[in-house]
Amino acid sequence: MSTTETYTVTGMTCEHCVASVSEEVGEIDGVSDVRVDLGSGALSFATDAPVGREMVDEAVREAGYALA
Repeated sequence: MSTTETYTVTGMTCEHCVASVSEEVGEIDGVSDVRVDLGSGALSFATDAPVGREMVDEAVREAGYALA
């Protein structure tokens, strides 16, 4: 059974930012259906097992942004 995790990303200003965050978070094992809203900074995704904030933070930082 999958669950949804939601975070807020800061520093995004364009669709390229959204694509970068989506790509990096999507590479985390077990993550699917990544959605990023540019206006609100909302990041959500489905996962089969809890991912943990540290892993998400690392992926978002790799894309060049930060979690709120």
